Amino acid sequence: MSASHDPPAIRAIGGWQLWLLLPSSALAFAANASAGEVWVVTDQHHAVKASPTVRVIELDAPSRIEAELSAELPTDPVQATTLVQRRLQGGGTALQGRIGNAYQGVIDAWSLGITTIPAVVVDRRYVVYGEPDVDKASARIEAYRRLHP
Repeated sequence: MSASHDPPAIRAIGGWQLWLLLPSSALAFAANASAGEVWVVTDQHHAVKASPTVRVIELDAPSRIEAELSAELPTDPVQATTLVQRRLQGGGTALQGRIGNAYQGVIDAWSLGITTIPAVVVDRRYVVYGEPDVDKASARIEAYRRLHP
């Protein structure tokens, strides 16, 4: 993912990058943001250390779900379509929820302009790239916020 323009503020802190996300991106979500809201944007190949209260967005989740649905399909298109429809129906609301959450995560990460993974985002305003430990990234953000109220 790449940002269309540079953020207004960037700080290199201890080898990690701390970015102040674009105000327009942050404002788009201001109504829903709560203090201390933490997201991690990653994929299956970049393990992160996060508590259960942290929202983990895996950018490759939609393609993994699609791979599950299309696994071992027959070569006949009609049979393949029927089998995928059966799998979708069999998954019920749980599968629908997984699909919806997976794509919503990708949309949310894209909307914030996330460019690198892993990324730890706090309050949809601050992001630390490259730090897989959420506690460490959050501490860096908190230190930045204390210095730049």
